[in-house]
Amino acid sequence: GCFECCIKCLGGIPYASLIATILLYAGVALFCGCGHEALSGTVNILQTYFEMTRSAGDVIDVFTMIDIFKYVIYGVAAAFFVYGILLMVEGFFTTGAIKDLYGDFKITTCGRCVSAWFIMLTYIFMLAWLGVTAFTSLPVYMYFNLWTICQNATVVDGTNLCLDLRQYGIVTIGEEKKVCTSSESFFKMCDSNELNMTFHLFIVALAGAGAAVIAMVHYLMVLSANWAYVKDACRMQKYEDIKSKEEQELHDIHSTRSKERLNAYT
Repeated sequence: GCFECCIKCLGGIPYASLIATILLYAGVALFCGCGHEALSGTVNILQTYFEMTRSAGDVIDVFTMIDIFKYVIYGVAAAFFVYGILLMVEGFFTTGAIKDLYGDFKITTCGRCVSAWFIMLTYIFMLAWLGVTAFTSLPVYMYFNLWTICQNATVVDGTNLCLDLRQYGIVTIGEEKKVCTSSESFFKMCDSNELNMTFHLFIVALAGAGAAVIAMVHYLMVLSANWAYVKDACRMQKYEDIKSKEEQELHDIHSTRSKERLNAYT
């Protein structure tokens, strides 16, 4: 009895949805955790080596934008934690509906509408994560340029390479915030573990966003397949109902004719 119960429970687990949920949680965790720490490291680098300070008042500067991104990360982590649970629950119910196709289970129109709604919502989230992945590649590109300048400065002597933040829109044109190889702060920044750590954290955050995109695509395939199975099950249920009704009508007709013949004989 215990073995059969375990087999039945394992058979009802939506493994495709489970794999997609694990991949989604892993990607969101990497993106949110590493992205948050990378943004904190960016603030320290800007303040220490580029000598930037927070603007007084309600002026929106790069530090304010970084704080906004951090709050967005908090919201993304919470929202997709709940969304992963909802998709997992939907997978359990759909798996139960498919396995009880020939039983007493009745597939309602509401269930099909919920599946279609999840498909549309997941598609929108997939496009959103594609945008997040593209946006996350920007700091990776910036830190790669900075890392390349650090490598070239140690290889080629006598060169004066500079990184100007105005090129990336971090500061306005009127502000000159740059670090050149001729300055002492540049070599301190290149030798620090903070630069290397922040660069790799952004790379991991980019990988996490890519994993979330793959999870969304996986969810789309699972939800589309489940919706098709549920729709087919609904048609099968209607066919069984019509067939049962026709058999009942034939049985009633046969019973009526038998009674008429019996009355005729009597």
